[in-house]
Amino acid sequence: MQWANFLAKEAAINGLSLEQTAAFAKDFKIENLRKSEAKLASELNVDIAAFRKWMGEVYDKFTQNYPELATFNGQDKLEKLQAYLRAKYNSELDVLKPLAAMKLLKSLIGRERLQQEAWIARRICKFLRYLPLALELVGRYLNKMLDLSLKTVLKRLEKKRVEHESVVNANSLMHYEYGVAEVFELSWEQLDENAQSFGCLLSLCALADIPLSVETIGDDKKQRLNEKAIADLLELHLLEQESKGIYRLNPLIRQLFQMKLDKSGEADEAKTKFAVMMLEVAKLIPQQPNPEEILNLTPHIPHITEVAIHLSQYLSDENLITLFTKLAWFSQGQGLYQQAELWLQQCVELTKNRLGLEHTDVATNLNNLAGLYESTGRYREAEPLYKQALELQKRLLGDNHLDVATSLKNLAQLYDSTGRYREAEPLYKQALELQKRLLGEEHSHVATTVSYLALLYESTGRYSEAEPLYQQALKLWKRLVGEEHPHVATTLNNLAALYCYTGRYSKAEPLLKKALEMRKRLLGDNHLDVTTSLNNLAQLYESTERYSKAEPLYQQALELSKRLLGDNHPDVAISLNNLAALYRHTRRYKKAQPLFEQALKICEQTLGVSHSTTMTIRANYASFLREAYH
Repeated sequence: MQWANFLAKEAAINGLSLEQTAAFAKDFKIENLRKSEAKLASELNVDIAAFRKWMGEVYDKFTQNYPELATFNGQDKLEKLQAYLRAKYNSELDVLKPLAAMKLLKSLIGRERLQQEAWIARRICKFLRYLPLALELVGRYLNKMLDLSLKTVLKRLEKKRVEHESVVNANSLMHYEYGVAEVFELSWEQLDENAQSFGCLLSLCALADIPLSVETIGDDKKQRLNEKAIADLLELHLLEQESKGIYRLNPLIRQLFQMKLDKSGEADEAKTKFAVMMLEVAKLIPQQPNPEEILNLTPHIPHITEVAIHLSQYLSDENLITLFTKLAWFSQGQGLYQQAELWLQQCVELTKNRLGLEHTDVATNLNNLAGLYESTGRYREAEPLYKQALELQKRLLGDNHLDVATSLKNLAQLYDSTGRYREAEPLYKQALELQKRLLGEEHSHVATTVSYLALLYESTGRYSEAEPLYQQALKLWKRLVGEEHPHVATTLNNLAALYCYTGRYSKAEPLLKKALEMRKRLLGDNHLDVTTSLNNLAQLYESTERYSKAEPLYQQALELSKRLLGDNHPDVAISLNNLAALYRHTRRYKKAQPLFEQALKICEQTLGVSHSTTMTIRANYASFLREAYH
């Protein structure tokens, strides 16, 4: 296959538009590698901005199928893509010399069998254009058909080529790979219906390692059928095993299986089945995945992504939101906020296109996207989305609906986070009143909003108003979920923080200790809520000048945050800042400075320079420098 044809195939596989394909083919043409962007753009009769936009979109689409490319930025990313595709092209269709092709075939079918029909074997190698993949396929086919002569196989291959050429000639848009396609047809005929269907289903996976675990299938009959299908595909080299439970489809084999699926009349059923399978895996993604969960889910992400990009039409309206939101959570959990934003933006657009602008699911997606903007300090972008969601829900659902209460609370939290307390307070109160009216006084939503309102009063120094609300929330949670529950521990922690702010350390300390013990008992030692309790108890010890007790707790919190979230996460930055502040207070400036610098760097990289957490740490660091070097 020529390089130009390879690029055309890759463009089709990755779903490039006509404009993107034109820019991609022009930019990656061998004779154009030294040309400037301006020159390439002029040859396409477009301005350079449009050309750059298309190439950026090309890279983003390739990144979905090849996640390892996502780590590159700027011009490097296109150079990396060029190198990646060149390596793939060479590895897939590296043409062997005739002697090497004969040696490969001999290794597959045995010396004696090859020598009996050596002349025919040479003709088969030539017919298959000395392609390693085609030779591997024909060798496996011959091993399955031990009584078959090479002469008969050659005749069958020639017949398949004639059949395929007539189809290709009738459809100028159809891609055809000589050599591989003919042997694939022979192999296909050796598969039973179950293995054929299984191969077609696998072809819907992304071009990435495929995790398969038949042992998890509860139905014994289905498990045995899948085991046999995998064995049959492996035997014919239509599927390759990378390691235990990990398999891979060659891109050309994948394409040929897809062609079979499209002709079968069962394509829609198979695509729906695959989309639902990937949806069930996506549902396992928690809102805040830890490193272990990220590691376990990573092999599945390319295939979930494949559904999001190419098969979203096979998902129900409700499941569409779930899939994209889960992918956003997975990205956000790794600090990949731009990728998370893309998923949520796509979900908004797909929902609007599918359901129209006036639909409650559009409001849900707007709330999700606004939540991401808020968490990354992009408050100006978050606010209009929260408002749009609220207005849309009121228009569609009326003023008396729980979704309206949720949107009121979301907007209130945004105002709370940006210090706009006067605007936040009435919204919290409206949300709380609505929740009480619709759900009654005894409900978890009510307890949550009461806690948020108490936190607002605490933030504005209205401690006498905050305390009874915290106590009310504590009693409510105990009635709703019992004494032993994480929500109870969180409320104890909040009430203790209030006591700390008002200098009532003797009342705060037992509550903080109880919250820490409860969280460890209920959630285990390795949980983010435990890091929060460790930090809070350490801050109390620091405030009461018990530095020797504070330091090990800060260190434990930092180590646990790194273990759960990785080194480059905003929560890790907060723990670094806390420990640095302790070292500052105890005049251990050499220890404090690198921790402040690490914390600031992490926040700038993950949250941006304008986020409130970033600005707080920057102010702490500036104050430290003035003190340490005055």
